[in-house]
Amino acid sequence: MAISKDKPQILAAEVVAQSQLFKIESLELRFSNGVERTYERMQPSGRHAVLIVPITANGDLLLIREYSAGTERYELGFPKGLIDAGETALEAANRELKEEIGFGAQRLQPLKEVILAPSYFSSRMTLFIGQDLYPERLEGDEPEPLEIVLWPLAQAEELLNHLDFAEARSISALFLALKYLAREE
Repeated sequence: MAISKDKPQILAAEVVAQSQLFKIESLELRFSNGVERTYERMQPSGRHAVLIVPITANGDLLLIREYSAGTERYELGFPKGLIDAGETALEAANRELKEEIGFGAQRLQPLKEVILAPSYFSSRMTLFIGQDLYPERLEGDEPEPLEIVLWPLAQAEELLNHLDFAEARSISALFLALKYLAREE
């Protein structure tokens, strides 16, 4: 059982660095015991994201391989993206599927809402499983065509050991999707 604590008081907040995508904020905090500390975080944008584990009728996972500037290599993961203004997480999930793999899903089931690194980020990502796929393509914002990779669901354990499949959100989503599918059987 969690102990209820008073949140620290924010004494000051200041943007200390920014780029086109990010603003880093320095927070001066006072904790309930009087201790004061400076924390840094990405300034909250209020925009959240989705990630979808699409499964074909044949029992294959649909993954994408795309360039990741953070690791400076191509990474294997599931379709994902930001939720646009006025869009629900469910709508965003279906749109991202259509943009990134050329399929929509008749059934989208939320698995869990996750936060990448709550000490530094406030953005939330809703993980979905997508089933009963149908072909439909929307134009996306990727700078190059994404490689679509079919991976047999029955070989999910091997996917976890694949060197290019290293993104924590995709790994978490796969585990949650496998748990969800086991309950459906």
